[in-house]
Amino acid sequence: PCVLGLATPIAIMVGTGRGARLGILCKSASALEALSRVDTVVFDKTGTLTVGEPRVVAVLPEHGMNASELMEAAAALEQGSEHPVGKAIYEHARMLELPVRPVSDLSIVPGRGIAGTVDGVPYVIGNLAFMQEKGISWEEEQGRFREFMRQGASPLYVGREGRPAGAVMVADSLKSDSLSAVDNLKRMQMRVVMLTGDNAATARHMAEELHIDEVVSDVLPDEKASHIMKMEKAGARVAMVGDGVNDAPALACAQVGISLKSGTDLAMESSDIVLMKSHPRGVAEALQLGRATLHIIRQNLFWAFFYNTIGIPLAAGALYPAFGITLNPMIAAAAMSLSSLCVVFNSLRLRTFKPYLEK
Repeated sequence: PCVLGLATPIAIMVGTGRGARLGILCKSASALEALSRVDTVVFDKTGTLTVGEPRVVAVLPEHGMNASELMEAAAALEQGSEHPVGKAIYEHARMLELPVRPVSDLSIVPGRGIAGTVDGVPYVIGNLAFMQEKGISWEEEQGRFREFMRQGASPLYVGREGRPAGAVMVADSLKSDSLSAVDNLKRMQMRVVMLTGDNAATARHMAEELHIDEVVSDVLPDEKASHIMKMEKAGARVAMVGDGVNDAPALACAQVGISLKSGTDLAMESSDIVLMKSHPRGVAEALQLGRATLHIIRQNLFWAFFYNTIGIPLAAGALYPAFGITLNPMIAAAAMSLSSLCVVFNSLRLRTFKPYLEK
């Protein structure tokens, strides 16, 4: 019966080794096995489906402001920011050779925005919810931003002295293989979900481009994990794919956490699987490897049980009273060794595994 003890670990070991050659690093055997049972893939947007290098595409000041003043105020608040959008605004101001003014009374609300005083004037910058918290209404002015939002740009609103000052439109481009990755996952009968902090209009545009049917938008950084837990409580077996510090709690609580090589150290530490290619197509490759490994495990277990079901009664003399058939101990020993070799060679077939992805 030693073959039963080899059936699973030898397949996991070979599958993990093959994954490493394909740039899929599994931190544990259980991660590869759990991957084979996943039915829902949740993608973070920024840095996972997109390049993660947002750029300023438009500066839209309100009456009483000009574009340079708006950018100077926005850059003053965002200087020193570690967020990709904040960095994009600061770098855009530097590219335009605008002065970066000092800021005081700086107050940061993660996932929402920043408030501070620039040249003695109070400014706020952030999303629409943050503006509403500060008592700044954008219902009328927001209409002229919609065309940019339909093209995939996200607005970063700027308020001055309790009134709208303008907006900076920031856009990030999709990775070249994001659409292919989503299409291949859907062919595998996977439910694909995009989880993002972007507003609904921008998120819908990105989802349409990627053929993603389910979008969860306006998600704060600390809410991602709760969304994953809700899906799992509803019966979904979730693989979370992300690369940022904000994704770490969601990666940790998902059944399988998948991070990209280009991600932060915290994201890679919190995940179960790291994709060394930094491309979302690797998610489909990892899922196929997990399924192939589980298929080999099931084959090994079936033939091990089948082999022993026949061999053990035969060796015990079950057929001797009726037919006089016995099993020579040397033949029995050879048969036992052969059963283990069969499991090993069957598992070694995983070394030739190749993902079958369509472009």
